[in-house]
Amino acid sequence: MKRKTVFTLLLIVFILSFFITPVGYWSKKKLMQVFAPSPEIISQEDRIHLQEYDWRLKDADWDYFNLRISEGKPLFIHFWASWHLPSSSELDDIQRLYDKYKGKVDFYIITNEEREPVQEFLGKNKYTFPITYRIVGEPAPVEILEPSGTYIIDTEGSILVKSLDSKDWYNDKIKEILDAIGN
Repeated sequence: MKRKTVFTLLLIVFILSFFITPVGYWSKKKLMQVFAPSPEIISQEDRIHLQEYDWRLKDADWDYFNLRISEGKPLFIHFWASWHLPSSSELDDIQRLYDKYKGKVDFYIITNEEREPVQEFLGKNKYTFPITYRIVGEPAPVEILEPSGTYIIDTEGSILVKSLDSKDWYNDKIKEILDAIGN
């Protein structure tokens, strides 16, 4: 075989691995992490203020609770799904933020999936942040975003960040915001 033919075959195998193997999933996830932009901070004059915190949710044990328990606390709310690669690609950064800010910021990593696939996904990836289950149809104080949607809300209820796409969450800009609102 000619050298050019071997190179072409190797290139084809490499490209196909992105579509038909677990290596492709991992590679796509890493590429999304590398190229994810930093989220944009909403300017002071454009910030929306939550009028209420009344939102019934379920915790990891499938017990009901209300978001009111976090009123007056800084919030990090991320909508995700285990099957949604862009939202799952953000979870490594979110885990790092959780490790650094737990106890200072209330984290709500929200899904509307069933428990079993979520628990399997979390165990496989060794995530320890708390998972919150959304009750479909339950009224919420914020717009329910599609997975990879995220909010950062300060202690006064002002929305500082509203992101609709996959972002780089573990960066200096976000840590600076969480340091400011988490004290």
